[in-house]
Amino acid sequence: MSRGRPGRDDSPDRLYTLTGGRSRAGSDAFDLVTLIVSESDPVPGMQSEHATILRMCQFPTAVVEVAAELGLPVSITRILLADLHDTGRIHVRHPRSSYRLPDHDILEQVLVGLRNL
Repeated sequence: MSRGRPGRDDSPDRLYTLTGGRSRAGSDAFDLVTLIVSESDPVPGMQSEHATILRMCQFPTAVVEVAAELGLPVSITRILLADLHDTGRIHVRHPRSSYRLPDHDILEQVLVGLRNL
């Protein structure tokens, strides 16, 4: 007997219920390395996955780490994060790129050099 993939159960009903039937988050604000920080504590009656995210993200935590900890697909995790973001319960921090792409002319010269090899 083969086991299913981690984080997947045999019933898609659970994922449908978690997201309220949505298949996409309202925005593309959450890529895999976006950091999530809780702005509030869980409240009674909150969906258990939302409460888990708030407890987990007291310190900056990447979206991919949240998905792994919950055992859910990243797409479902993004929907749950969008719910929390819309209600102001989490803060989103996009990683800063500390580098600048090389100038287009330099890249073109490298390409020409590689072709000449």
